[in-house]
Amino acid sequence: MNPVNILLVDDQPAKLLSYEVVLQDLGENLIKAQSGREALEHLLRSEIAVILVDVCMPEQDGFELVSMIREHPRYQNTAIIFVSAVMMAEPDRLRGYAAGAVDYVSVPIVPEVLRAKVRVFADLYRKTRELERLNADLENRVRERTAELESSSNQLRQLNEELEQRINQRTLEREAALAQLFEAQKLDTIGQLTGGVAHDVNNLLMAVLGSLNLLKKRLPGDDKSEGLVENAIQAAERGAALTQRLLAFARRQELKPQAVDFLDLFQNIEDLLARALGPGIDTRRQIPATLPPLLVDRNQLELALLNLFVNASDAMIGGGTIVVSAEENGSSRPDTLPAGRYIRISVSDNGEGMDEATAARAAEPFFTTKGQGKGTGLGLSMVQGLAAQSGGILNLSSIKGEGTSVSLWLPIAENIAAAAPVPESVAHNIPAFHQALRILVVDDDFLVRMGTSAMLEDLGHVTVEASSAAGALEILGSGQQFDLIITDQAMPGMTGAELARLIFSSYQGLPVILASGYAELPEDEELARLLRLTKPFTQEQLQLTVGRAIAEGATAA
Repeated sequence: MNPVNILLVDDQPAKLLSYEVVLQDLGENLIKAQSGREALEHLLRSEIAVILVDVCMPEQDGFELVSMIREHPRYQNTAIIFVSAVMMAEPDRLRGYAAGAVDYVSVPIVPEVLRAKVRVFADLYRKTRELERLNADLENRVRERTAELESSSNQLRQLNEELEQRINQRTLEREAALAQLFEAQKLDTIGQLTGGVAHDVNNLLMAVLGSLNLLKKRLPGDDKSEGLVENAIQAAERGAALTQRLLAFARRQELKPQAVDFLDLFQNIEDLLARALGPGIDTRRQIPATLPPLLVDRNQLELALLNLFVNASDAMIGGGTIVVSAEENGSSRPDTLPAGRYIRISVSDNGEGMDEATAARAAEPFFTTKGQGKGTGLGLSMVQGLAAQSGGILNLSSIKGEGTSVSLWLPIAENIAAAAPVPESVAHNIPAFHQALRILVVDDDFLVRMGTSAMLEDLGHVTVEASSAAGALEILGSGQQFDLIITDQAMPGMTGAELARLIFSSYQGLPVILASGYAELPEDEELARLLRLTKPFTQEQLQLTVGRAIAEGATAA
Protein backbone atom coordinates (compact mmCIF):
# COMPACT_ATOMS: atom_id res chain seq x y z
CA MET A 1 0.00 0.00 0.00
CA ASN A 2 1.54 3.29 -1.10
CA PRO A 3 1.53 6.05 1.61
CA VAL A 4 -0.32 9.27 0.85
CA ASN A 5 0.50 12.85 1.85
CA ILE A 6 -1.37 14.35 4.86
CA LEU A 7 -0.99 18.08 5.45
CA LEU A 8 -1.12 19.32 9.07
CA VAL A 9 -1.75 23.08 9.39
CA ASP A 10 -1.43 24.86 12.81
CA ASP A 11 0.39 27.95 14.03
CA GLN A 12 1.55 26.20 17.23
CA PRO A 13 4.53 23.76 16.87
CA ALA A 14 3.44 21.80 19.95
CA LYS A 15 0.08 20.98 18.46
CA LEU A 16 1.68 19.96 15.15
CA LEU A 17 3.97 17.65 17.08
CA SER A 18 1.03 16.13 18.92
CA TYR A 19 -0.78 15.51 15.59
CA GLU A 20 2.36 13.85 14.26
CA VAL A 21 2.63 11.56 17.28
CA VAL A 22 -1.02 10.54 17.02
CA LEU A 23 -0.94 9.86 13.25
CA GLN A 24 2.51 8.36 12.77
CA ASP A 25 1.16 4.82 13.27
CA LEU A 26 -0.89 5.21 10.05
CA GLY A 27 2.30 4.95 7.94
CA GLU A 28 1.41 7.97 5.81
CA ASN A 29 3.59 10.95 4.82
CA LEU A 30 2.95 13.79 7.32
CA ILE A 31 3.62 17.33 6.06
CA LYS A 32 3.53 20.23 8.56
CA ALA A 33 2.73 23.90 7.93
CA GLN A 34 2.53 26.69 10.56
CA SER A 35 0.63 29.23 8.39
CA GLY A 36 -1.83 29.46 5.57
CA ARG A 37 0.86 30.69 3.17
CA GLU A 38 3.14 27.78 3.99
CA ALA A 39 0.21 25.36 3.59
CA LEU A 40 -0.58 26.76 0.14
CA GLU A 41 3.05 26.33 -0.92
CA HIS A 42 2.93 22.63 0.06
CA LEU A 43 -0.35 22.21 -1.81
CA LEU A 44 1.20 23.64 -4.99
CA ARG A 45 4.27 21.36 -4.77
CA SER A 46 2.69 18.05 -3.64
CA GLU A 47 -0.39 15.91 -4.09
CA ILE A 48 -2.27 16.05 -0.75
CA ALA A 49 -4.81 13.38 0.27
CA VAL A 50 -6.08 14.78 3.62
CA ILE A 51 -5.71 18.23 5.22
CA LEU A 52 -5.98 18.97 9.01
CA VAL A 53 -6.52 22.69 9.60
CA ASP A 54 -6.66 24.61 12.90
CA VAL A 55 -9.57 27.03 12.88
CA CYS A 56 -7.93 29.79 14.96
CA MET A 57 -4.68 31.06 13.43
CA PRO A 58 -3.33 34.62 13.80
CA GLU A 59 -2.58 35.62 10.18
CA GLN A 60 -5.36 33.73 8.41
CA ASP A 61 -8.00 31.66 10.10
CA GLY A 62 -8.94 28.18 8.94
CA PHE A 63 -12.15 29.27 7.22
CA GLU A 64 -10.33 31.67 4.90
CA LEU A 65 -7.57 29.11 4.13
CA VAL A 66 -10.07 26.37 3.29
CA SER A 67 -11.98 28.73 1.02
CA MET A 68 -8.77 29.50 -0.86
CA ILE A 69 -7.88 25.79 -1.10
CA ARG A 70 -11.29 24.97 -2.56
CA GLU A 71 -10.79 27.54 -5.31
CA HIS A 72 -7.94 25.43 -6.73
CA PRO A 73 -9.32 22.85 -9.25
CA ARG A 74 -7.06 20.08 -7.97
CA TYR A 75 -8.34 20.32 -4.38
CA GLN A 76 -12.05 20.87 -4.87
CA ASN A 77 -12.78 17.34 -3.56
CA THR A 78 -9.87 16.87 -1.12
CA ALA A 79 -10.88 15.78 2.43
CA ILE A 80 -10.40 18.71 4.90
CA ILE A 81 -10.83 18.22 8.66
CA PHE A 82 -11.14 21.24 11.00
CA VAL A 83 -9.42 20.99 14.43
CA SER A 84 -10.72 23.53 17.02
CA ALA A 85 -11.00 24.03 20.76
CA VAL A 86 -13.40 26.92 20.37
CA MET A 87 -16.04 28.07 17.92
CA MET A 88 -17.78 24.71 17.99
CA ALA A 89 -21.28 26.14 18.07
CA GLU A 90 -23.68 25.05 15.38
CA PRO A 91 -23.36 28.25 13.30
CA ASP A 92 -19.58 27.84 13.36
CA ARG A 93 -19.86 24.26 12.12
CA LEU A 94 -22.18 25.34 9.32
CA ARG A 95 -19.69 28.07 8.37
CA GLY A 96 -16.94 25.47 8.23
CA TYR A 97 -18.95 23.11 6.09
CA ALA A 98 -19.85 25.98 3.81
CA ALA A 99 -16.16 26.84 3.46
CA GLY A 100 -15.45 23.26 2.33
CA ALA A 101 -14.68 21.18 5.40
CA VAL A 102 -15.85 17.57 5.49
CA ASP A 103 -15.42 16.93 9.19
CA TYR A 104 -14.61 18.45 12.63
CA VAL A 105 -12.33 17.27 15.45
CA SER A 106 -12.60 19.05 18.80
CA VAL A 107 -9.82 19.66 21.31
CA PRO A 108 -8.78 17.98 23.49
CA ILE A 109 -8.19 15.43 20.69
CA VAL A 110 -9.07 11.80 21.21
CA PRO A 111 -6.17 10.02 19.39
CA GLU A 112 -8.26 7.03 18.30
CA VAL A 113 -10.95 9.27 16.82
CA LEU A 114 -8.43 11.42 14.90
CA ARG A 115 -6.59 8.38 13.59
CA ALA A 116 -9.86 6.71 12.54
CA LYS A 117 -11.09 9.76 10.66
CA VAL A 118 -7.77 10.37 8.90
CA ARG A 119 -7.46 6.66 8.02
CA VAL A 120 -10.97 6.66 6.48
CA PHE A 121 -10.25 9.70 4.32
CA ALA A 122 -6.77 8.43 3.34
CA ASP A 123 -8.21 5.07 2.31
CA LEU A 124 -10.99 6.83 0.45
CA TYR A 125 -8.40 8.90 -1.38
CA ARG A 126 -6.45 5.78 -2.32
CA LYS A 127 -9.55 3.96 -3.51
CA THR A 128 -10.70 7.02 -5.43
CA ARG A 129 -7.32 7.24 -7.16
CA GLU A 130 -7.37 3.49 -7.83
CA LEU A 131 -10.86 3.82 -9.26
CA GLU A 132 -9.72 6.73 -11.41
CA ARG A 133 -6.76 4.64 -12.60
CA LEU A 134 -9.04 1.70 -13.32
CA ASN A 135 -11.44 4.00 -15.16
CA ALA A 136 -8.57 5.46 -17.16
CA ASP A 137 -7.30 1.95 -17.95
CA LEU A 138 -10.80 0.93 -18.88
CA GLU A 139 -11.21 3.97 -21.10
CA ASN A 140 -7.85 3.24 -22.73
CA ARG A 141 -8.86 -0.37 -23.27
CA VAL A 142 -12.22 0.75 -24.61
CA ARG A 143 -10.48 3.19 -26.95
CA GLU A 144 -8.01 0.52 -28.04
CA ARG A 145 -10.80 -2.02 -28.49
CA THR A 146 -12.89 0.54 -30.35
CA ALA A 147 -9.93 1.31 -32.58
CA GLU A 148 -9.40 -2.43 -33.13
CA LEU A 149 -13.08 -2.85 -33.93
CA GLU A 150 -12.98 0.11 -36.29
CA SER A 151 -9.86 -1.30 -37.93
CA SER A 152 -11.48 -4.73 -38.18
CA SER A 153 -14.63 -3.11 -39.50
CA ASN A 154 -12.62 -1.17 -42.08
CA GLN A 155 -10.76 -4.33 -43.05
CA LEU A 156 -14.04 -6.23 -43.27
CA ARG A 157 -15.55 -3.42 -45.33
CA GLN A 158 -12.49 -3.41 -47.58
CA LEU A 159 -12.63 -7.20 -47.90
CA ASN A 160 -16.33 -6.99 -48.72
CA GLU A 161 -15.63 -4.36 -51.35
CA GLU A 162 -12.81 -6.46 -52.80
CA LEU A 163 -15.05 -9.52 -52.72
CA GLU A 164 -17.82 -7.61 -54.46
CA GLN A 165 -15.35 -6.37 -57.06
CA ARG A 166 -14.02 -9.90 -57.60
CA ILE A 167 -17.57 -11.25 -57.83
CA ASN A 168 -18.47 -8.51 -60.30
CA GLN A 169 -15.30 -9.19 -62.28
CA ARG A 170 -15.89 -12.94 -62.30
CA THR A 171 -19.51 -12.32 -63.26
CA LEU A 172 -18.42 -10.10 -66.13
CA GLU A 173 -15.78 -12.67 -67.15
CA ARG A 174 -18.38 -15.45 -66.99
CA GLU A 175 -20.86 -13.38 -68.99
CA ALA A 176 -18.16 -12.59 -71.55
CA ALA A 177 -17.15 -16.27 -71.72
CA LEU A 178 -20.79 -17.30 -72.12
CA ALA A 179 -21.24 -14.65 -74.80
CA GLN A 180 -18.15 -15.93 -76.60
CA LEU A 181 -19.35 -19.50 -76.25
CA PHE A 182 -22.79 -18.53 -77.52
CA GLU A 183 -21.22 -16.64 -80.40
CA ALA A 184 -18.96 -19.60 -81.22
CA GLN A 185 -21.90 -22.01 -81.06
CA LYS A 186 -23.98 -19.65 -83.17
CA LEU A 187 -21.24 -19.29 -85.75
CA ASP A 188 -20.62 -23.04 -85.74
CA THR A 189 -24.33 -23.71 -86.24
CA ILE A 190 -24.54 -21.10 -88.97
CA GLY A 191 -21.37 -22.55 -90.50
CA GLN A 192 -22.74 -26.07 -90.55
CA LEU A 193 -26.02 -24.84 -92.01
CA THR A 194 -24.20 -22.63 -94.51
CA GLY A 195 -21.88 -25.44 -95.58
CA GLY A 196 -24.78 -27.81 -96.14
CA VAL A 197 -26.84 -25.22 -97.98
CA ALA A 198 -23.83 -24.16 -100.09
CA HIS A 199 -23.19 -27.79 -101.01
CA ASP A 200 -26.77 -28.31 -102.17
CA VAL A 201 -26.88 -24.93 -103.95
CA ASN A 202 -23.58 -25.65 -105.70
CA ASN A 203 -24.99 -28.97 -106.92
CA LEU A 204 -28.02 -27.14 -108.32
CA LEU A 205 -25.85 -24.43 -109.88
CA MET A 206 -23.62 -27.14 -111.26
CA ALA A 207 -26.57 -28.63 -113.14
CA VAL A 208 -27.86 -25.20 -114.18
CA LEU A 209 -24.52 -23.84 -115.44
CA GLY A 210 -23.59 -27.06 -117.18
CA SER A 211 -26.90 -27.30 -118.97
CA LEU A 212 -26.92 -23.59 -119.90
CA ASN A 213 -23.42 -23.72 -121.34
CA LEU A 214 -24.29 -26.78 -123.39
CA LEU A 215 -27.55 -25.19 -124.50
CA LYS A 216 -25.71 -22.03 -125.52
CA LYS A 217 -23.52 -24.08 -127.87
CA ARG A 218 -26.57 -25.65 -129.51
CA LEU A 219 -28.68 -22.49 -129.97
CA PRO A 220 -29.26 -21.24 -133.52
CA GLY A 221 -27.98 -17.79 -134.39
CA ASP A 222 -30.68 -15.98 -132.44
CA ASP A 223 -29.36 -12.92 -130.60
CA LYS A 224 -32.38 -12.70 -128.33
CA SER A 225 -32.15 -16.37 -127.27
CA GLU A 226 -28.40 -16.07 -126.75
CA GLY A 227 -28.98 -12.98 -124.61
CA LEU A 228 -31.49 -14.81 -122.42
CA VAL A 229 -29.15 -17.79 -121.96
CA GLU A 230 -26.20 -15.49 -121.22
CA ASN A 231 -28.32 -13.64 -118.66
CA ALA A 232 -29.19 -16.95 -116.97
CA ILE A 233 -25.50 -17.98 -116.97
CA GLN A 234 -24.48 -14.67 -115.35
CA ALA A 235 -27.16 -15.07 -112.69
CA ALA A 236 -25.99 -18.62 -111.95
CA GLU A 237 -22.36 -17.42 -111.76
CA ARG A 238 -23.43 -14.71 -109.32
CA GLY A 239 -25.11 -17.43 -107.26
CA ALA A 240 -21.87 -19.43 -107.36
CA ALA A 241 -19.91 -16.36 -106.15
CA LEU A 242 -22.44 -15.92 -103.34
CA THR A 243 -22.02 -19.54 -102.20
CA GLN A 244 -18.24 -19.04 -102.21
CA ARG A 245 -18.68 -16.11 -99.83
CA LEU A 246 -20.93 -18.23 -97.65
CA LEU A 247 -18.29 -20.96 -97.59
CA ALA A 248 -15.63 -18.40 -96.72
CA PHE A 249 -17.71 -17.25 -93.75
CA ALA A 250 -18.42 -20.85 -92.75
CA ARG A 251 -14.66 -21.60 -93.00
CA ARG A 252 -15.35 -24.41 -95.45
CA GLN A 253 -13.74 -23.00 -98.56
CA GLU A 254 -10.73 -24.77 -99.99
CA LEU A 255 -7.64 -22.68 -99.27
CA LYS A 256 -4.19 -23.02 -100.77
CA PRO A 257 -1.94 -21.26 -98.23
CA GLN A 258 1.50 -20.22 -99.38
CA ALA A 259 4.19 -17.73 -98.43
CA VAL A 260 3.02 -14.34 -99.73
CA ASP A 261 4.97 -11.07 -99.92
CA PHE A 262 2.24 -8.64 -98.89
CA LEU A 263 3.90 -5.56 -100.44
CA ASP A 264 4.21 -7.37 -103.77
CA LEU A 265 0.59 -8.58 -103.52
CA PHE A 266 -0.72 -5.09 -102.82
CA GLN A 267 1.29 -3.53 -105.64
CA ASN A 268 -0.14 -6.09 -108.08
CA ILE A 269 -3.76 -5.31 -107.19
CA GLU A 270 -3.39 -1.61 -106.37
CA ASP A 271 -4.78 -0.52 -109.74
CA LEU A 272 -7.71 -2.92 -109.39
CA LEU A 273 -8.47 -1.56 -105.93
CA ALA A 274 -8.28 2.02 -107.18
CA ARG A 275 -10.82 1.26 -109.93
CA ALA A 276 -13.21 -0.20 -107.33
CA LEU A 277 -13.26 3.07 -105.36
CA GLY A 278 -15.57 5.99 -105.90
CA PRO A 279 -14.54 9.50 -106.95
CA GLY A 280 -12.67 11.70 -104.50
CA ILE A 281 -11.15 8.79 -102.54
CA ASP A 282 -7.38 8.68 -102.01
CA THR A 283 -5.38 5.68 -100.84
CA ARG A 284 -2.21 5.69 -98.79
CA ARG A 285 -0.09 2.68 -97.95
CA GLN A 286 2.27 2.12 -95.05
CA ILE A 287 3.83 -1.24 -95.86
CA PRO A 288 7.53 -1.78 -95.05
CA ALA A 289 9.62 -3.57 -97.67
CA THR A 290 11.25 -5.73 -94.98
CA LEU A 291 7.96 -7.34 -93.92
CA PRO A 292 8.28 -11.14 -93.59
CA PRO A 293 6.01 -13.27 -95.83
CA LEU A 294 2.48 -14.22 -94.79
CA LEU A 295 1.09 -17.75 -94.79
CA VAL A 296 -2.23 -17.31 -96.59
CA ASP A 297 -4.17 -18.12 -99.73
CA ARG A 298 -3.05 -15.34 -102.06
CA ASN A 299 -6.23 -15.18 -104.15
CA GLN A 300 -8.50 -15.12 -101.11
CA LEU A 301 -6.42 -12.37 -99.46
CA GLU A 302 -6.73 -10.28 -102.63
CA LEU A 303 -10.51 -10.79 -102.57
CA ALA A 304 -10.60 -9.89 -98.84
CA LEU A 305 -8.72 -6.62 -99.51
CA LEU A 306 -11.13 -5.82 -102.33
CA ASN A 307 -14.08 -6.33 -99.97
CA LEU A 308 -12.51 -4.10 -97.30
CA PHE A 309 -11.75 -1.34 -99.82
CA VAL A 310 -15.29 -1.43 -101.21
CA ASN A 311 -16.74 -1.24 -97.69
CA ALA A 312 -14.47 1.70 -96.84
CA SER A 313 -15.40 3.45 -100.08
CA ASP A 314 -19.12 3.02 -99.42
CA ALA A 315 -18.66 4.54 -95.94
CA MET A 316 -17.03 7.74 -97.30
CA ILE A 317 -19.81 9.61 -99.07
CA GLY A 318 -18.26 12.62 -100.76
CA GLY A 319 -14.69 11.29 -100.63
CA GLY A 320 -12.02 10.57 -98.08
CA THR A 321 -8.82 8.65 -97.48
CA ILE A 322 -8.19 4.93 -97.09
CA VAL A 323 -4.97 3.93 -95.35
CA VAL A 324 -3.67 0.37 -95.66
CA SER A 325 -0.84 -0.55 -93.31
CA ALA A 326 1.01 -3.70 -92.36
CA GLU A 327 3.43 -4.45 -89.55
CA GLU A 328 4.78 -7.33 -87.57
CA ASN A 329 3.40 -6.67 -84.13
CA GLY A 330 4.05 -9.30 -81.48
CA SER A 331 3.88 -7.11 -78.38
CA SER A 332 0.22 -6.12 -78.84
CA ARG A 333 -0.91 -9.51 -80.13
CA PRO A 334 -4.52 -10.16 -79.06
CA ASP A 335 -4.94 -12.69 -76.25
CA THR A 336 -7.23 -14.81 -78.42
CA LEU A 337 -4.38 -15.59 -80.82
CA PRO A 338 -2.10 -18.58 -80.15
CA ALA A 339 1.57 -17.89 -79.50
CA GLY A 340 3.59 -17.15 -82.63
CA ARG A 341 4.54 -14.42 -85.09
CA TYR A 342 1.82 -12.50 -86.87
CA ILE A 343 1.43 -9.60 -89.26
CA ARG A 344 -1.37 -7.12 -88.72
CA ILE A 345 -2.89 -5.75 -91.92
CA SER A 346 -5.13 -2.74 -91.30
CA VAL A 347 -7.51 -0.95 -93.65
CA SER A 348 -8.73 2.33 -92.15
CA ASP A 349 -11.06 5.00 -93.43
CA ASN A 350 -12.31 8.38 -92.20
CA GLY A 351 -15.90 7.77 -93.21
CA GLU A 352 -19.19 7.73 -91.35
CA GLY A 353 -18.14 5.08 -88.81
CA MET A 354 -20.52 2.89 -86.83
CA ASP A 355 -22.05 2.98 -83.40
CA GLU A 356 -21.21 0.23 -80.92
CA ALA A 357 -24.30 -1.88 -81.67
CA THR A 358 -23.73 -1.78 -85.43
CA ALA A 359 -20.01 -2.53 -85.10
CA ALA A 360 -20.81 -5.57 -82.94
CA ARG A 361 -22.92 -7.04 -85.75
CA ALA A 362 -20.81 -5.90 -88.69
CA ALA A 363 -19.30 -9.34 -89.35
CA GLU A 364 -22.57 -11.24 -89.10
CA PRO A 365 -23.64 -12.85 -92.38
CA PHE A 366 -26.28 -10.96 -94.36
CA PHE A 367 -26.08 -7.97 -91.97
CA THR A 368 -25.61 -4.76 -93.96
CA THR A 369 -26.29 -1.04 -93.52
CA LYS A 370 -26.13 -0.43 -97.27
CA GLY A 371 -29.18 0.27 -99.36
CA GLN A 372 -31.19 -2.21 -101.35
CA GLY A 373 -29.09 -3.90 -104.00
CA LYS A 374 -25.81 -2.36 -102.78
CA GLY A 375 -24.50 -5.23 -100.70
CA THR A 376 -25.08 -8.82 -99.65
CA GLY A 377 -23.82 -8.49 -96.07
CA LEU A 378 -21.24 -11.22 -96.70
CA GLY A 379 -18.08 -9.21 -97.50
CA LEU A 380 -16.84 -8.78 -93.93
CA SER A 381 -18.10 -12.26 -93.00
CA MET A 382 -15.93 -13.69 -95.77
CA VAL A 383 -12.88 -11.77 -94.52
CA GLN A 384 -13.49 -13.00 -90.98
CA GLY A 385 -13.83 -16.57 -92.25
CA LEU A 386 -10.56 -16.27 -94.21
CA ALA A 387 -8.75 -14.97 -91.11
CA ALA A 388 -10.05 -17.77 -88.90
CA GLN A 389 -9.37 -20.50 -91.47
CA SER A 390 -5.84 -19.11 -91.98
CA GLY A 391 -5.04 -19.26 -88.25
CA GLY A 392 -5.61 -15.59 -87.48
CA ILE A 393 -8.39 -13.26 -86.38
CA LEU A 394 -10.21 -10.13 -87.51
CA ASN A 395 -10.61 -7.06 -85.27
CA LEU A 396 -12.90 -4.14 -86.03
CA SER A 397 -12.94 -0.76 -84.30
CA SER A 398 -15.22 2.11 -85.28
CA ILE A 399 -16.30 5.47 -83.95
CA LYS A 400 -19.50 7.08 -85.19
CA GLY A 401 -18.66 10.10 -87.30
CA GLU A 402 -14.88 9.46 -87.28
CA GLY A 403 -14.25 6.29 -89.26
CA THR A 404 -13.56 2.56 -89.13
CA SER A 405 -10.45 0.42 -88.95
CA VAL A 406 -10.43 -3.31 -89.78
CA SER A 407 -7.33 -5.27 -88.71
CA LEU A 408 -6.52 -8.68 -90.11
CA TRP A 409 -4.02 -10.72 -88.07
CA LEU A 410 -2.38 -13.43 -90.18
CA PRO A 411 0.49 -15.81 -89.30
CA ILE A 412 3.98 -15.39 -90.70
CA ALA A 413 5.26 -18.11 -93.05
CA GLU A 414 8.20 -19.41 -91.03
CA ASN A 415 11.18 -20.63 -93.08
CA ILE A 416 9.17 -20.51 -96.34
CA ALA A 417 10.22 -18.28 -99.22
CA ALA A 418 7.51 -16.06 -100.66
CA ALA A 419 6.09 -17.47 -103.86
CA ALA A 420 5.38 -15.25 -106.82
CA PRO A 421 1.82 -15.28 -108.13
CA VAL A 422 1.15 -17.71 -110.94
CA PRO A 423 -0.15 -15.78 -113.96
CA GLU A 424 -3.57 -16.88 -115.06
CA SER A 425 -2.25 -17.52 -118.58
CA VAL A 426 0.30 -19.99 -117.23
CA ALA A 427 -2.32 -21.77 -115.16
CA HIS A 428 -4.43 -22.25 -118.28
CA ASN A 429 -1.56 -23.47 -120.44
CA ILE A 430 -2.29 -27.11 -119.58
CA PRO A 431 -3.36 -28.62 -122.90
CA ALA A 432 -6.90 -29.94 -123.15
CA PHE A 433 -7.05 -33.69 -123.76
CA HIS A 434 -8.92 -34.37 -127.00
CA GLN A 435 -8.67 -38.18 -127.16
CA ALA A 436 -11.92 -39.97 -126.39
CA LEU A 437 -11.77 -41.33 -122.85
CA ARG A 438 -13.91 -43.75 -120.92
CA ILE A 439 -14.87 -41.95 -117.70
CA LEU A 440 -16.81 -43.17 -114.66
CA VAL A 441 -18.90 -40.35 -113.16
CA VAL A 442 -19.88 -40.91 -109.50
CA ASP A 443 -22.39 -38.56 -107.81
CA ASP A 444 -25.45 -39.17 -105.65
CA ASP A 445 -27.22 -36.14 -107.22
CA PHE A 446 -28.88 -37.17 -110.48
CA LEU A 447 -28.89 -33.64 -111.91
CA VAL A 448 -25.19 -33.12 -111.25
CA ARG A 449 -24.31 -36.57 -112.51
CA MET A 450 -26.29 -36.05 -115.70
CA GLY A 451 -24.87 -32.54 -116.24
CA THR A 452 -21.28 -33.69 -115.76
CA SER A 453 -21.79 -36.62 -118.12
CA ALA A 454 -23.38 -34.32 -120.70
CA MET A 455 -20.40 -31.93 -120.62
CA LEU A 456 -17.96 -34.86 -120.95
CA GLU A 457 -19.89 -36.43 -123.81
CA ASP A 458 -20.01 -33.05 -125.54
CA LEU A 459 -16.19 -33.12 -125.37
CA GLY A 460 -16.23 -36.51 -127.08
CA HIS A 461 -15.77 -38.80 -124.09
CA VAL A 462 -17.76 -41.89 -123.11
CA THR A 463 -19.29 -41.87 -119.62
CA VAL A 464 -20.72 -44.42 -117.24
CA GLU A 465 -22.68 -43.16 -114.25
CA ALA A 466 -22.81 -44.43 -110.64
CA SER A 467 -25.03 -42.98 -107.93
CA SER A 468 -22.82 -44.02 -104.99
CA ALA A 469 -19.31 -45.12 -104.12
CA ALA A 470 -20.56 -48.67 -103.58
CA GLY A 471 -22.10 -48.63 -107.08
CA ALA A 472 -18.80 -47.37 -108.52
CA LEU A 473 -16.85 -50.19 -106.84
CA GLU A 474 -19.38 -52.69 -108.17
CA ILE A 475 -18.91 -51.37 -111.72
CA LEU A 476 -15.13 -51.45 -111.37
CA GLY A 477 -15.31 -54.96 -109.94
CA SER A 478 -17.28 -56.13 -112.99
CA GLY A 479 -14.16 -55.79 -115.09
CA GLN A 480 -15.08 -52.65 -117.01
CA GLN A 481 -12.05 -50.52 -117.92
CA PHE A 482 -11.89 -46.77 -117.39
CA ASP A 483 -9.34 -44.06 -118.14
CA LEU A 484 -10.56 -41.71 -115.39
CA ILE A 485 -12.96 -41.44 -112.46
CA ILE A 486 -14.71 -38.22 -111.45
CA THR A 487 -16.39 -38.54 -108.04
CA ASP A 488 -18.36 -36.30 -105.73
CA GLN A 489 -17.00 -35.91 -102.19
CA ALA A 490 -20.13 -35.67 -100.01
CA MET A 491 -22.04 -38.89 -100.59
CA PRO A 492 -23.93 -41.11 -98.15
CA GLY A 493 -22.25 -44.34 -97.07
CA MET A 494 -18.77 -43.60 -98.42
CA THR A 495 -17.21 -40.26 -99.33
CA GLY A 496 -15.35 -39.55 -102.54
CA ALA A 497 -12.02 -39.37 -100.65
CA GLU A 498 -12.61 -42.83 -99.17
CA LEU A 499 -13.49 -44.15 -102.62
CA ALA A 500 -10.27 -42.63 -104.01
CA ARG A 501 -8.19 -44.42 -101.36
CA LEU A 502 -9.72 -47.76 -102.32
CA ILE A 503 -9.14 -47.06 -106.02
CA PHE A 504 -5.50 -46.06 -105.46
CA SER A 505 -4.86 -49.26 -103.53
CA SER A 506 -6.78 -51.66 -105.83
CA TYR A 507 -6.53 -50.01 -109.26
CA GLN A 508 -3.08 -48.48 -109.36
CA GLY A 509 -2.52 -45.91 -112.07
CA LEU A 510 -6.22 -45.06 -112.42
CA PRO A 511 -6.52 -41.25 -111.96
CA VAL A 512 -9.30 -39.77 -109.81
CA ILE A 513 -10.74 -36.25 -109.82
CA LEU A 514 -12.62 -35.22 -106.66
CA ALA A 515 -15.47 -32.74 -107.10
CA SER A 516 -16.84 -30.92 -104.05
CA GLY A 517 -19.28 -28.19 -103.20
CA TYR A 518 -17.20 -27.18 -100.15
CA ALA A 519 -13.79 -27.95 -98.70
CA GLU A 520 -14.39 -30.57 -96.01
CA LEU A 521 -11.64 -32.78 -97.43
CA PRO A 522 -9.08 -34.89 -95.56
CA GLU A 523 -5.44 -33.98 -95.87
CA ASP A 524 -2.99 -36.89 -96.03
CA GLU A 525 -0.09 -38.04 -98.18
CA GLU A 526 -2.15 -40.74 -99.87
CA LEU A 527 -4.51 -38.13 -101.35
CA ALA A 528 -1.81 -35.58 -102.17
CA ARG A 529 -1.98 -36.40 -105.91
CA LEU A 530 -5.78 -36.20 -105.95
CA LEU A 531 -6.97 -33.51 -108.37
CA ARG A 532 -9.96 -31.45 -107.29
CA LEU A 533 -12.80 -29.57 -108.92
CA THR A 534 -14.81 -27.00 -107.05
CA LYS A 535 -18.52 -26.99 -107.82
CA PRO A 536 -19.97 -25.40 -109.81
CA PHE A 537 -17.30 -25.84 -112.51
CA THR A 538 -17.49 -24.93 -116.18
CA GLN A 539 -16.93 -27.21 -119.16
CA GLU A 540 -13.60 -25.47 -119.77
CA GLN A 541 -12.46 -26.12 -116.18
CA LEU A 542 -13.61 -29.72 -116.52
CA GLN A 543 -11.73 -30.15 -119.80
CA LEU A 544 -8.51 -28.69 -118.37
CA THR A 545 -8.68 -30.83 -115.21
CA VAL A 546 -9.32 -33.98 -117.23
CA GLY A 547 -6.34 -33.18 -119.44
CA ARG A 548 -4.16 -32.56 -116.41
CA ALA A 549 -5.28 -35.79 -114.75
CA ILE A 550 -4.43 -37.87 -117.84
CA ALA A 551 -1.14 -36.02 -118.37
CA GLU A 552 -0.02 -36.46 -114.74
CA GLY A 553 -1.11 -40.11 -114.83
CA ALA A 554 0.99 -40.71 -117.95
CA THR A 555 3.99 -38.96 -116.37
CA ALA A 556 3.67 -41.03 -113.22
CA ALA A 557 3.44 -44.21 -115.27
